[in-house]
Amino acid sequence: MADSSRPFNNESATRPFPDKPHYAAKVYLIAIVAALGGFLFGYDTGVISGALLYLKQDFALNSTQQEIAVSSVLIGSILGAVAGGRLSDGLGRKMSLIIMGIIFAVGAILSAFAPNFPFFLVCRIILGFGIGASSFLAPMYIAEMAPPSLRGSLVALDQLLITAGISISYFVDLAFAHAGLGWRPMVGVAVIPGLALLIGMLFLTETPRWLAERGRWREAELAMDHLSVEERQTELTAIREALRVNTGGKVKLAEFFQSGLTWALIAGIGLAIFQQLVGINTVIYYAPTIFTFAGFQSASSAILATSVVGAVNFFTTLLAVFIIDRVGRRPLLLGGLVGIIISLIVMGFIFLTGASNTGTLVLIALLVYIFSFAIGLGPVFWLMSSEIFPTRVRASGAAISTFFNWTFNFLISVTFLSLVNAIGISSTFWLYAVFAVIAFAFCWYVIPETKGRTLEDIESFWKNDRKWEPAPTERRLAHD
Repeated sequence: MADSSRPFNNESATRPFPDKPHYAAKVYLIAIVAALGGFLFGYDTGVISGALLYLKQDFALNSTQQEIAVSSVLIGSILGAVAGGRLSDGLGRKMSLIIMGIIFAVGAILSAFAPNFPFFLVCRIILGFGIGASSFLAPMYIAEMAPPSLRGSLVALDQLLITAGISISYFVDLAFAHAGLGWRPMVGVAVIPGLALLIGMLFLTETPRWLAERGRWREAELAMDHLSVEERQTELTAIREALRVNTGGKVKLAEFFQSGLTWALIAGIGLAIFQQLVGINTVIYYAPTIFTFAGFQSASSAILATSVVGAVNFFTTLLAVFIIDRVGRRPLLLGGLVGIIISLIVMGFIFLTGASNTGTLVLIALLVYIFSFAIGLGPVFWLMSSEIFPTRVRASGAAISTFFNWTFNFLISVTFLSLVNAIGISSTFWLYAVFAVIAFAFCWYVIPETKGRTLEDIESFWKNDRKWEPAPTERRLAHD
């Protein structure tokens, strides 16, 4: 009988493993199914921007209640980020995503039939739990299934579907606004992708790293049937060596302050915080409101302009998917932050001067802003939060980073309208620009380039005083 604690060789496999032409399609299929969690993340956070214009009428909401309507989903997201790590370590990445699919589907139905504002808030908190957990579960699942040569692009695919969800939510808002059907079908449509995530994950395997960590090596190797033989052997060797070093019981927070992992935690938390402090979700949640400030006369015209922003967000992220493993993480991250800084400063001046064509100029500035975010800080944070932590603490590390991301998401979104009322919209955007400058300095000095590195190489980087090993353990595969 084979030793279940060790990887078995090629001859012991019960089914053949595919060569490169065959496995590429399956790799992307796996990533797309898991990234439906990202799509739901995007849809359920983006749909509120248009729905808010009708919610405030139906439920007679004041400014504070509108902020609560937007931020309620973020309360659930914080809870999901906290609980998701434990859930993922205990039940596995696959089962956790199946549970999230159920939460998304049920939450969408309940939201659509909410009889009053408090019930709606409870439904949004439930949805938020699924968003918070899946926001790191999906990229982590993809990162642990992907070959090193494609990991950046595949994890960025999750961010692509986040932006697709946001963009589609804007167009759904626009369609139902024109039809005069209000906010209920806007939020209810999310039941469809929720069921798709649930059903799709039933047909996928658990990640090999999670299986190997529990001594289930035979299942771990079979879970790699989407990789080439060479990649499979390289990955198994790297996983075995990493697990030989990282053994023990439950993950404890103190582990992040040992073996050089403090810098990994700083990098993850820093990216999480700065992704929000540059103000991205004021655009995602309040874009129609911002366009109203800029002089757009009707709800439909403001939602239409928001839909253009969503489309640019999607197509720019699509570009990032194709180039992130070629150009690298740092150039996109730093270049994108430069664009964010410039566009925020310009936008502040546009509102300050109050030009006759303010609406058009604000739209252009927001398009530059969203392009700069979607090419860099948007996909890079979610990619790096899934790859910078060792296998043993990856779920906990990603959960901690995600917790800070959703916490600052909440703080930014719940204070936007209040800030505008207190210091003006120009000063609000300039404040975000100051945060972006600080973010640039942080990323310049702290964030490493991880292009083409295995997850185990990245672990060695942190433990080796932030120095790369002379000979990386991974085999770089040329793109055809």
